[in-house]
Amino acid sequence: MTRDYKRRSGRRKKKSIQPPGWIWMLFGLGVGLSVAMWVYLYDRQAKPPPQQPTASTQQEPASAKAEQESSDQPTRFTFYDMLPKFEVIIPETESSAQADTQAVPITEPGQYVLQAGSFKNFADADRMQATLAMLGLESRLQKVSIDNDTWHRVRLGPYSDLDLLNNNRELLRQNQIEVIRIRVGD
Repeated sequence: MTRDYKRRSGRRKKKSIQPPGWIWMLFGLGVGLSVAMWVYLYDRQAKPPPQQPTASTQQEPASAKAEQESSDQPTRFTFYDMLPKFEVIIPETESSAQADTQAVPITEPGQYVLQAGSFKNFADADRMQATLAMLGLESRLQKVSIDNDTWHRVRLGPYSDLDLLNNNRELLRQNQIEVIRIRVGD
């Protein structure tokens, strides 16, 4: 006996119906706006209303009212008090920077910095730093802005050991590299 399998009665799979994505978006937007509205209204109610002036405060002089109001409220900006404490006084005299052309060793103790050059172009400063590295000297670049111009200084040091300072000066002089000797930390 043959059987018709095309029209089969029995269990059928039910298709699950899911709402489209835009409905979920509207639902999320509604929840977010509701929470925002609640926070906004709750925040407005939490602040105490401004006090109305009474008869006793109306008779006070204006300067006394201003002092009382300023003492009641905390200061919002403290930099007005902080800035005078951080004032930097620039000395009238220049630092002791001298061209290091003499072969006389330095004997006066202190800290010294040797400046191997000051260049407008970074590539030139980098080239000088590479030249010093080939000689075995460690240097650093310092970027300085002077009158809307940017300069790149190549500096060695600071040296507090006078023997090391004098040896490095002699090595630079032998390789025809002119430096400026700057005494720091007087």
